[in-house]
Amino acid sequence: MADPDTFGIVTSLARPGGNITGVSPQPGLDIWSKRLELLLETIPSASKVGFLTGTVPRPGLSTIISALQEAAGKARSLVVPLFHDPIQEAEYRRIMGALFEEKVDGLIVADYSPNVTHGRLIVDLIDKARLPAIYPYRAHFEFGGLMAYAVSTTDLWTRMGSYIAQILGGAKPHEMAIYQGSTFELLLNLKTAKALGMAFPSTLLARADEVIE
Repeated sequence: MADPDTFGIVTSLARPGGNITGVSPQPGLDIWSKRLELLLETIPSASKVGFLTGTVPRPGLSTIISALQEAAGKARSLVVPLFHDPIQEAEYRRIMGALFEEKVDGLIVADYSPNVTHGRLIVDLIDKARLPAIYPYRAHFEFGGLMAYAVSTTDLWTRMGSYIAQILGGAKPHEMAIYQGSTFELLLNLKTAKALGMAFPSTLLARADEVIE
């Protein structure tokens, strides 16, 4: 899961306790500030940013939102529309309509599991709304998303396989530190940027790990 410590699932990341260990795609709250920073570097004039996250308030979510609001500063506002169950295509269309009415200038897509399941739909709706957005996973980028600051899932799966092997060999899960993703890629889609009538700054292009022409 994203942040088992913040969400109160484990005693600590170093010693999870219970019978739990695993991997997390997040290195901590700073990842959200980093994504906001990259988005604002792309659209520096933005005054209102949307955050596409979960259904109802849940443990840890308020902490993430507070971190984003602090990073946004007083000059910018953060819009966080809440979903209603069931989370299907109709609900995503409603949410995008709400964000359009709020006149957000850009969007941060959270690594919330339905946002992964409905990844292609989300990218299509955001692109049709002509909104600059930053995504959490490479899959969104490959679906045509403008940009992603994405954890390396190869790194996570490799570590997960290593943990399974250790546990089968007798290691105790509660003594194995939760592994937090440490390898991230900055992915930029020039084709989508052109369709949106915008361009990435040269400073961002120079730092990109991969660019789709």
